[in-house]
Amino acid sequence: MTLRHRLVDWLLVALLIVLPALVLRASLSRGTTSPLDRALLRITAPLEAGVSWVVEGIGGMWERYVALVDIEKENRELRADNDELRKQLATTSRRAFDVEALEDLATVKRKTPADTLGARVIGAPLSPQFRVLRLRIDRGEREVAPGMPVVAGGGPVGRVDKVYGDYADVTLISDPSSSIEVVIPRTGGRGMLTGLGRPDSYACTIEWLERDSAAAGNAKIEVGDDVVTSGLGASFPPGLVVGKIVKVAHDDGMFQRAEVEPAVDVSRVRAALVLLAPPPPPDPDAKVKKKSEPAFGGRAL
Repeated sequence: MTLRHRLVDWLLVALLIVLPALVLRASLSRGTTSPLDRALLRITAPLEAGVSWVVEGIGGMWERYVALVDIEKENRELRADNDELRKQLATTSRRAFDVEALEDLATVKRKTPADTLGARVIGAPLSPQFRVLRLRIDRGEREVAPGMPVVAGGGPVGRVDKVYGDYADVTLISDPSSSIEVVIPRTGGRGMLTGLGRPDSYACTIEWLERDSAAAGNAKIEVGDDVVTSGLGASFPPGLVVGKIVKVAHDDGMFQRAEVEPAVDVSRVRAALVLLAPPPPPDPDAKVKKKSEPAFGGRAL
């Protein structure tokens, strides 16, 4: 390295040391400033402004990044809390629905003198139109048998069809193979309720609904009339509300045909009662209501 190059290096080093010192002295000076100080401040002011802008920008970006990280953490915690609250709400709603269903079943059991067995619905196959085709309950071969009536809090549901292992399938009253003896309380007319088997509804029909001659002018059924079980046929107890008449399809003066909407929404049935034996006929001389005879040689617990 030549002497010239060394002198240039020493001059640059001295400038880098002296210039900041002069700028610092000019910045800290009070009162009247010298021309040199004013010149230095005028030259370095834009540079200081640029450096300050860069530093503040970097600092602001860092603060926003830290804030975003904190917000994302809070969002994750809020989402987790929200999911937990949703699960708790679903659990509480399901328990409330189960309690309501059990209360309805308890009411039905108190009103039914027949031997009954509680069952939980564990399956409900659907049609392409999202209508329940049948119910599957958690009672099997050692407890129930085909043909036993099944009721829920709102009324009849159907009958036990297939029994296998620890489970059984229930054919609904809306199935064409189902039949129940019913009566219209307002008119006294009796008939047989059968399912229409529609894939998009649970509608049933009453074929050959007879007129009650004793009812005189009120013998004609009307839309809105209640339909209840008659108690005949040794199956369902009398007085269970099956549904309401929604359409009078035929009336030839002697017999009528009507369409019935079932009272029980089977899509919401979570628990049901299986009637193990038909209720006994009423005994007018007895002071205590009879219980049905034990089914299959034993009584349900």
